[in-house]
Amino acid sequence: MSLKWVYSDKAKDHFLNPRNVLEDETSYRDDGKGIVGNIKCGDEMMMAIKVDKDKGTITDCKWKTYGCASAIASTSVLSEMVKGMSLDKAYHLSPKDLAKELGGLPEHKIHCSVLGDKALRVAINDYYRRNGMQDKIKQEEAHLVCKCMNVTDREIEQAVLDGASSFYELQERTKISTVCGQCKDEAARLLHLYINKHRLDKQR
Repeated sequence: MSLKWVYSDKAKDHFLNPRNVLEDETSYRDDGKGIVGNIKCGDEMMMAIKVDKDKGTITDCKWKTYGCASAIASTSVLSEMVKGMSLDKAYHLSPKDLAKELGGLPEHKIHCSVLGDKALRVAINDYYRRNGMQDKIKQEEAHLVCKCMNVTDREIEQAVLDGASSFYELQERTKISTVCGQCKDEAARLLHLYINKHRLDKQR
């Protein structure tokens, strides 16, 4: 029996031949670094960037991850996309942007691409912090619900807007409560709150 590859050719290429993997962390002189995720569940992401300070653009991007094929492919393509991109534009890249660039990802694997963009935002803020540009640091106006996987209430709401209607579907999209589980009750409460909120919005 042959197994069908469910990813696009581009995603397969980035998985089998990942670009910009950080091979030697000790000798790489980054201008900003971000680490997100939790090694306990096998998903941790580190991203390091170099910046052209005069232009405010990213000149290089290296990364390491312990994630799955989708995480590797999406981070690989992200590291290519941001080269030459302004810090502000790079900061606002989303998992959907990465999936689109890869020619799509299986619905149940979209969540695997969330760590790359999060690590990039942390790295960009780290660059601002190192260079005394605190006024440029963007603080997420959101409540952190899952400390292990850095999932906020905004991301739970976005998951609902993207179609999540059960706790399992919420986990598929955000990886919330997949490590210690202490946030499960709060996450479930917010899930139902946002489902009801947006159901009412549709009825108006």
